[in-house]
Amino acid sequence: MRILMLSQFYPPLIGGEERHVRTLSVELAARGHEVAVATLWQEGLEEFEYDQGVRVYRIHGSMQRLSSLFKSDRRHAPPFTDPETMLALRRVVLKERPEIVHAHNWLLHSFTPLKRWSKAKLVVTIHDCSLTCAMQQFVYHGNKCSGPALKKCLECATDTYGAAKGVPIALALRAWGGLARQTVDMFLPVSTAVAEANQLARHNVPYRVTPNFIPDTADIQFDDAHPLLEQLPQGDFLLFVGNIGRDKGIGVLLQSYAEMQSEVPLVLIGQPEAAFSATLPPNARILQSWPHAAVMSAWRRCSLALMPSICLDACPTVTMEAMAAGRAVVASHIGGLPDIVADGETGLLVPAGDSHALGAAMQRLLDDATEREHMGNLAKERVIEFQASAVIPRIEQVYQEVLQPAKQALVAV
Repeated sequence: MRILMLSQFYPPLIGGEERHVRTLSVELAARGHEVAVATLWQEGLEEFEYDQGVRVYRIHGSMQRLSSLFKSDRRHAPPFTDPETMLALRRVVLKERPEIVHAHNWLLHSFTPLKRWSKAKLVVTIHDCSLTCAMQQFVYHGNKCSGPALKKCLECATDTYGAAKGVPIALALRAWGGLARQTVDMFLPVSTAVAEANQLARHNVPYRVTPNFIPDTADIQFDDAHPLLEQLPQGDFLLFVGNIGRDKGIGVLLQSYAEMQSEVPLVLIGQPEAAFSATLPPNARILQSWPHAAVMSAWRRCSLALMPSICLDACPTVTMEAMAAGRAVVASHIGGLPDIVADGETGLLVPAGDSHALGAAMQRLLDDATEREHMGNLAKERVIEFQASAVIPRIEQVYQEVLQPAKQALVAV
């Protein structure tokens, strides 16, 4: 099968979504498919390269030259068709002749005008709330949004991007989001919460919840000899891994930890967000710029994994990685976390933003090593459902299903 992935970012740019697209592409190529990736060019990177059997095209777009439209150093795809990007995608399609185009974010909108011409079936993995929310997080005034509405969406986008940029972004997303619902052959939301936030059932579009995944246990890379591991405490410690900011619940976590007055250290591995500032309580520390294999070894050394998000955390692979390392998880009951963590079995779920409930859950498992170990063992068993060998065949099955009507039509002719 010939497959073209569309992703605005791709390694060496690293994040959960980028790792997902690369792993999926490489795994599909290893399973005998012809796989190419079209992604936005970033400064210093080659415009074309081979990556473990995957052909990677880095294309240009007009909006890249206006990257200040989005508050990021990265050059993002806009929530509407970029003519230059569309023409670049057309050239890639002519070379690759894909049967399936599998999009992962707003780069989708530069392909939708080409969909009919390409004769490819269009599958879209939704990693966040980007089909309905200009912020992609489904948050309104710091709380979970009740649903998109023109006035609310304009307000949110304006608060973040400014009126000159926010208003066209919000309006474009409403228009191009509607076009996507009419064009896409199958949506793959990564969690039930993502399906609900993007209102897929309400709009009666075809979708199938298909989670993110991690490599099979035998393929996970650990680096137990990495010198950075010397920065970890000796003995028990609590561990959070991810962006260190408000949306990930770090403020709530620090408040909860301070109230606990625990002698067990708290370690946060990740990059502090520019807008986030907080005073660390005693015994808490932040470690930055850790390679992935060293992080995986840190999971194996910690006593308890923490996921205190207060935003709609779509389907965090970092949670699966902690479970693969055999760690019980204390997480917020929000977003895709309840799809991953079985409350009372592989960890404990607490109301998002509730520092007292978070502290009580952490203390409960710190006080009961037997329960903690039992949950960690169950977590290691449960995470098999979220490994590549379990999830990728489900994606291949979707490809076969969306192609089936076209094959049937050819037989009939």
